[in-house]
Amino acid sequence: MSRNDSTATSSLGATLWRQTWPMAIGVLSLLGFQLVDSAFIARLGTAPLAAQTFTFPLGFLIIGVQVGMGIAIAALISRALGAGELDSARRLGSLVLISGAGVIALLALLLWWWQAPIFLHLGAAPESLSLIRSYWNPQLVAAWVGACLYFGYSLFRAHGDTRLPGILMVATSVANLVLDPLLIFGIGPWEGLGLPGAAIATVLAFGLGLAILAWRLSRHDWLSTRGLTGELRVSVRPFAGIAGPAMISQLMPPLAAMLALSAVAGLGESQVAAWGLANRLETVSLMVVLALTMSLPPWLGRCYGAGDWQQVHRLLRLALRVVIIWQLALGLILAVAAPWLAQALAGNPEVRDDLAMLIRFMLPSYAALGVCMLVVSAGNALGWPLRAMLMSAARLFVFYLPCLWAGVWLAGLVGLAAGAALGNLLAGLAAWWLLRRVLASPRRAVAEPAG
Repeated sequence: MSRNDSTATSSLGATLWRQTWPMAIGVLSLLGFQLVDSAFIARLGTAPLAAQTFTFPLGFLIIGVQVGMGIAIAALISRALGAGELDSARRLGSLVLISGAGVIALLALLLWWWQAPIFLHLGAAPESLSLIRSYWNPQLVAAWVGACLYFGYSLFRAHGDTRLPGILMVATSVANLVLDPLLIFGIGPWEGLGLPGAAIATVLAFGLGLAILAWRLSRHDWLSTRGLTGELRVSVRPFAGIAGPAMISQLMPPLAAMLALSAVAGLGESQVAAWGLANRLETVSLMVVLALTMSLPPWLGRCYGAGDWQQVHRLLRLALRVVIIWQLALGLILAVAAPWLAQALAGNPEVRDDLAMLIRFMLPSYAALGVCMLVVSAGNALGWPLRAMLMSAARLFVFYLPCLWAGVWLAGLVGLAAGAALGNLLAGLAAWWLLRRVLASPRRAVAEPAG
């Protein structure tokens, strides 16, 4: 590597660090409070923890829709900014905030209406439905408020501001952690609400964050209501071309989670509880990857708008190197610390032992999973959403689920963990191959129809 290349890479790394670290801290705090949320609920017993676990796939479904729309928000606005189209960027900001809030509200209403048959189909016992419902109803409100907050984050990220979203993620997490024990267990003579208290704490914390974000947004000239109808006609097709495949990509994980949970439900209640804690730990351990999938696409989108493919190559090489080294090191450390980590998270000894086993197998494999997630995110920003969607589908339905199901059939929970790890590894290798092939001829790749 020449001295100029080394200097450019060093400068790029410093900029990537400045863009990513606020999001990494924010993601860690946000996902950390969800993990602690489950740890508090574990103290209520195995049944409440299992009840919360049954809601995870539906929660992921809502998140999948909002993230798919958020990807389109960041991509289109950052491209408009990169091309100098400031008025279009303002109109797009207004459109996505309005439409996003409406879409998530409709989805939440449908999931509330159909919750009983869905949970029964996932393997929940009929007698546990009332316990699940007590948590799920306020959690739907929390999901809608959180989605509105996320759309605001996407708008700030598209304009290159990752600091405020990171700060607000930390603030809402701290608020939730303070409210959680008060509302779940109570204080002094006041009795807590039990399982529903965890969801109500999230509603209040997200509401605080949304109020602060709305105040800060009012101080920026990033929104416009003039010419919204014309902008809608012009932008609906490219928005759908990005959001459609991205949303399908984001909706496939909840579907896979439902199918995986139905397999785990046949193993027993304590295994369901351990699987739920492992899923929470998975998202926390992927904090750097998730932060990169938030901070990198707007940057890639601006490079795409300017036609700077040399910078795209540099960014992706650097990001992939960070993901592989970080996730592999973290996964191996947590695998070694699995008994102590499981002891801290799980109250029931049986749940603790199952969780420790899941950690040992699955955490190191998240280095490969991180590669796949980064490739899918980059694909949406660089104009090949269809390839990104197909890669996401292959990860789940060609690699992950078949390996998982085969593992359950062969060796129960141990096979489940080993199969999930193998599926992640195969998906990471496939994503690496796809990225190398597409970037070898980027102009042909971006000719992919956008919808």
